[in-house]
Amino acid sequence: MNKDKKRFLECLSMQYPTIDSAATEIINLQSILNLPKGTEHFLSDIHGEYKAFSHVLRNGSGAVMKKINDVFGDTLTSSEKKELASLIYYPIEKLEYIKSESLNTFDWYRTTLYRLVSVCRTVSSKYTRSKIRKALPDSFNYVIEELITEKKEVLNKTDYYEEIINTIIEIGYADKFIEEMSNLIQRLVIDHLHIIGDIYDRGSGSHFVMERLCSYHSLDIQWGNHDVLWMGALAGQTACIANIVRTSLLYDNVSVLENGYGISILPLMLFAMKTYGDDPCTQFKIRSKNSDTSEIGLEMKAHKAISIIQFKLEGQLISEHPEYKMEHRKLLHKIDFAGKTVELDGRKYQLTDSNFPTVNPDCPYELTDDEKEVVRKLRYAFVSCEKLKKHIGLLLNKGSLYKVTNGNLLFHGCIPLTSDGEFRKTDILGNLLCGKALYDSLESCARKAFLSVNEVERKNGRDILWYLWNGADSPLYGRDKMTTFERYFISDESTYVETKDIYYTLIDNRETAEKIFDEFGVKGENRHIINGHVPIHHQEGENPVKCGGRVIIIDGGFSRPYHKVTGIAGYTLIYNSYGLMLTAHEPFRSVGEAIKDCTDMQTHRVASEVADRRILVGDTDNGAKIKESINDLKELINAYRSGEVRQNKHR
Repeated sequence: MNKDKKRFLECLSMQYPTIDSAATEIINLQSILNLPKGTEHFLSDIHGEYKAFSHVLRNGSGAVMKKINDVFGDTLTSSEKKELASLIYYPIEKLEYIKSESLNTFDWYRTTLYRLVSVCRTVSSKYTRSKIRKALPDSFNYVIEELITEKKEVLNKTDYYEEIINTIIEIGYADKFIEEMSNLIQRLVIDHLHIIGDIYDRGSGSHFVMERLCSYHSLDIQWGNHDVLWMGALAGQTACIANIVRTSLLYDNVSVLENGYGISILPLMLFAMKTYGDDPCTQFKIRSKNSDTSEIGLEMKAHKAISIIQFKLEGQLISEHPEYKMEHRKLLHKIDFAGKTVELDGRKYQLTDSNFPTVNPDCPYELTDDEKEVVRKLRYAFVSCEKLKKHIGLLLNKGSLYKVTNGNLLFHGCIPLTSDGEFRKTDILGNLLCGKALYDSLESCARKAFLSVNEVERKNGRDILWYLWNGADSPLYGRDKMTTFERYFISDESTYVETKDIYYTLIDNRETAEKIFDEFGVKGENRHIINGHVPIHHQEGENPVKCGGRVIIIDGGFSRPYHKVTGIAGYTLIYNSYGLMLTAHEPFRSVGEAIKDCTDMQTHRVASEVADRRILVGDTDNGAKIKESINDLKELINAYRSGEVRQNKHR
């Protein structure tokens, strides 16, 4: 036995000091391999739509109702099943409604508890007893385990379980027990959650989504371009901060900043009133019907003020990084202030707004002293926000640019390609990179913005986060340009076009997909790419499943502004022991309707891929790790028996 192997086995012996302990663990691990694989849940492009997101988590994209159907079949009516599902989704709110209707009789409690126990037994059947115990709530953990575990030693099981349930009701703990059981069912229905990017922006509940994810039992996140924008803001990248404030004003989501994170934009408002007091700022409308006229007028001025600041900051950044190849996106110096035109791609366009009181034609990208002060205060507010640190900490700890898991390659945007299907090279700090190497380098740079002790590396990392947000070769953005300036200042809508990366065309080609799988080391016969970012136009007949099922794009438009375009409210994907199931969702109405009328989010199965046999834990990546552990333990037992490693029976 070589030294490295012996050192490893000696370390392993600290955890398993005897042959018996190692053998017991082998038996435990071997039993896990033969359980059905846990259900994976894939969501993308949430964009702050917390209520819809929360409901999809609660119903497991239909997984809860499926379990109810599996358990009760035709023994319950459709309305009874919906009532039970509504209770599981919103136990506290549903109980309040039931009490208000005086429906909470002893018999109702008794029947409901029995039904919840039956569902819980089914959803827990694919897990080990140890894993179930870890999922049980601190309160009622023993009682719940008794109810959902088959006890062969009890002769009269009916009386035994009935006595437990009757006692729960009699001592007044039924409500709390129902709440805990419902939450446990939600917890067990989904084993692991994948968020394929873009949690932030547009909707008004991004901070609520992040807070919910912070307490979720098992998840990973692939960063979207809207997410890295917020990461850059926490790192102090001022162009990222300006973009966030601008989009918050545009979508009337300043409450996320001010109420969600305690980040005040008052300095910007005061500056805007002073600078643009007589300017109607008509090109800077707020997408809202909720604010009164005076509020909208002030917000429009602030909207214009931060937009000009953004264009200046971005111009400075582009000049600092010629490797970004974004010189064509600097447009302030191309304005003819006298003629009120701007030159774009060799053609002059009339400006829809020509009032630029803070832009010096000789130094158009230089901030005024007042603008510098606004930026300084906003930057301080972002970098010192404790809640934002917590949320971005989750993105750093649980997130990455891509993930390979169980034969699936997950990423938010695209793999930059050339027209002939080759991986397109991008200059990252002087290195021409493509494919997996590009992704790895970009992620490394992004993390250095927070972790490096070298200030140059930290600054490069901060700037890379902005580049990932909107760079032409950014795999998260996946378009040739972001036409923000054009949409504000040019009426010709042909200038608004943002051409998608050719990836989105070529990905329907099997050879291209196979090349990407091989590049990222995705193994298996049924390999898939799962990504979001580009809304699928469902109502126009566009199919989210590409390349004969090899590629699945799950951005169907959670975000409300996309509903008119997509015709639906998002796709979600379930991957359980029977295979893959892609579901399209109708817009979520309200929690009130879900409670009172038992209306669920309407779903339609779009596509499915059924496995030829039930998929076990042993077939997964986690199963491969368990098999490695079993082999290591077998080697440890052999080392004990040969005397190369000593047992420690007295530990």
